[in-house]
Amino acid sequence: MPPVPLVGLPSDRKQIGHHPFQAVGEKYLRAVIDGAGCMPVLLPSLNPPLDLRDLLARLDGLLLTGSVSNIEPHHYSDEPSYEGNLHDPSRDATTLPIVPLAIEMKVPVLAVCRGFQEVNVALGGSLYQKVHEAPGFEDHREDLDDELDVQYAPVHSLRLTTGGLLAGIAGTTEVMVNSLHGQGVRLPGCGLVVEATAPDGLIEAVRLDSPDTFLLAVQWHPEWKVRENPFYLGIFQKFAAACRKRAARRV
Repeated sequence: MPPVPLVGLPSDRKQIGHHPFQAVGEKYLRAVIDGAGCMPVLLPSLNPPLDLRDLLARLDGLLLTGSVSNIEPHHYSDEPSYEGNLHDPSRDATTLPIVPLAIEMKVPVLAVCRGFQEVNVALGGSLYQKVHEAPGFEDHREDLDDELDVQYAPVHSLRLTTGGLLAGIAGTTEVMVNSLHGQGVRLPGCGLVVEATAPDGLIEAVRLDSPDTFLLAVQWHPEWKVRENPFYLGIFQKFAAACRKRAARRV
């Protein structure tokens, strides 16, 4: 029986009352279990961080999740953060250095929403702090007053790069996805290839341009009810296949 791959998920540092807690959204854990058939392992986001090389050596994959917080802009720009922008310096201290290290160690990476932006910033790219205020772009945020099923419902199309990884998963070059983000990629990081764009031209997915290292990052939320959407499920299954290969080699 082959080993069940272990997938690490860096957590958010949240203040609850007087105490800080480490947390990961349950929908991401369920997607790793139900969509990828892997075992999720929570990685504490501490500052200074744990020994990330030692952690990655024990893992078969890495899932960078979405979050209510945003990367502190000093990591990619000299512009100040806007009032009310939620940050998580401990998560930044863990995820930004873990991305290039995972690439070096050939640990498969799947990144979602904030994770998509973390991959881009970690590889030298930049972000729009407010996509809806950038000229030429639509408002990609959800309505927080809506029910969750409405917030996570498909709302706009994506143009998938012909011959790309996502087009191969979807079997087409156009799909519908959900949209729940205020920030977005401005300039792609080093080594990243665009996999999908929104109708307004905003970059919505990238992959690492490498024949032997799996890294896929998407702006939308494929973890949501992953088994009910064939495209979303296909993304997690592609990630799982890369994780299983590493698990077999690691053993």
